[in-house]
Order: sequence, then structure tokens, then C-alpha cells
Amino acid sequence: MSTISIHRTELLRITHNRSRISRQRFRRTIPLWKLTIDSRSSDTSKKEELSVKISIPPQVDQLRPEGLRFDRLQPPEQEFGHEDRLEFGKFVAREAMVDEEYWTAAWLRAESHWEDRSNERYVDNYKRKFAEQEFNAIKRRCKGMQGQKCSCIVAVKKEEKHIKRSVIKSVVGTLDLSIRYFLQGETFPGEKVKSQLFCSINREGSNRYGYIANLCVAKSARRQGIACNMLRFAVESARLSGVEQLYVHVHKNNSVAQELYQKTGFKIVETGKFESLDDDTYLLQYTR
Repeated sequence: MSTISIHRTELLRITHNRSRISRQRFRRTIPLWKLTIDSRSSDTSKKEELSVKISIPPQVDQLRPEGLRFDRLQPPEQEFGHEDRLEFGKFVAREAMVDEEYWTAAWLRAESHWEDRSNERYVDNYKRKFAEQEFNAIKRRCKGMQGQKCSCIVAVKKEEKHIKRSVIKSVVGTLDLSIRYFLQGETFPGEKVKSQLFCSINREGSNRYGYIANLCVAKSARRQGIACNMLRFAVESARLSGVEQLYVHVHKNNSVAQELYQKTGFKIVETGKFESLDDDTYLLQYTR
């Protein structure tokens, strides 16, 4: 019977005790009749050789933080024990108090961020990851960093008799209010100034300002004055903290947001040659 020698794949054998690699080639003698196969079986064997079993490792980051109860009912307002709140219509603006409210605020921001890209592939996974990162960021900011105070303000639905809502269904709007200090030489946030190599931050009351960011409202609750009243509550909260100057950045193409802020009392700051951040945004200041 005729035979033919076939070279097998070259293998590497590692010898640990001598720290060197030895190479071995394996030969195998196969009868020639075994090599006579039809095209179908050849295709099948090729498919089998190319089939690779991939094991996907478990996700390192969970989609939702631990310890949150997503079926938790909205606690009564009396449990919070704070007087700083603004009631308007069917809603109340106040600071977020429980982790479930922080998470819902983060999810609203994720929904707003991906609102115009809802048809993209894996968009739900992106939103979940965005919400998780934003939730952790909110928690860090509200704990205070470098002496700065930050508050996550939410708009929630008012309590109604005989109606129980979960926290997720109660929060309909959110924004961040942070109390910051001007850097040495700054007259407005983000101003490009020439400063010394080593400079200090003046922590006097007159050197503080408020900064508003991450304003968004649930799509189902828009056109009900929620954004305006959250801004009014943020302005009043800043004043109670002894801060008179409030700023916000708005994208130049976002005419709806510009109209909202101007309606609430903000005006565009003429930065002149001292441009701040980038050329795609306007800096607005509360002037009333």
C-alpha cells in the first residue's frame, strides 16, 4: 500500500529548569487511500478546523451598583427633614437624598446623552455603562472635593393620596449645582490667564461662584416648567450659601437651552480675547 509522509504543525516544548526552548517536529505516516476524500468532507473538515470555542469572561463591572432597591417606594417628604424645597404644580424641586434618586438622576442623564442616537447598535449597553459611571461621579462630587460643595438637585412628583410610586418613577428632572472658587487671576470660570507656577486659591466668600451642569428632564415630563423651576431652586440655594455669581456653559448650537437660561435670568458673558474652554460653547452668567 502506498504511503505519504505529512509534516504536522511545529510544536514548542518549554523546559523550565534550563530556561530554554526545544523544538520538535512530528512526522506521521498516513496511508494514501485515507487522503482520497470528496470535496464535501473536505469542506466539512475545514469548517471543523476553523471552529473555535470562545469563552467570554464574566463582566468586571456590574450594570447596576450593589445595594440599590429599584422597587423602593418614594419616601414621604417628612422623612427628609429639610426645608429647602420649591413646590410648583405637581412637582417639587429639592436635593437628592437617597442613592436610588442619585441613580435615577444618572439614568436620566444617560437617556439625554444618547437621545439622538437611539438607533445605534448596543446603545442600551452604552447607556447602562454611562449611568453607572455618572452615578459614581455624582456620589464622589456630593461628598465634597477640594473644599467644593456640590449638590444633585432633582425634581420629583408630589405625593398623592392613595398613590404609591417607586423612586425611579418619581424623579423627572435633575441638575448639578457646585460651589467653586476662582483661580488666581480669573474673573470668570475657565478664563485663560497667565499665572505663577505656584499659586494659591483664595477661599474668601467673595471669590466663590456657583456652576450649573447636567440639566436634563425626562422626555415624558417636558413642557411643564420643570427645568425653569429647578434653575430657580438652584439660584436660591446658591444665594443661601452666600454665592451671588452663577455660571453655566451651553453649546452654541443648542438654541433651546440658550432660550431656557436667558428666560431664567442668564446672559451670555462677553469673554473677548480671553476665551474659555473651547469655541463650541457660550458662557452664561446669572444677572438678576
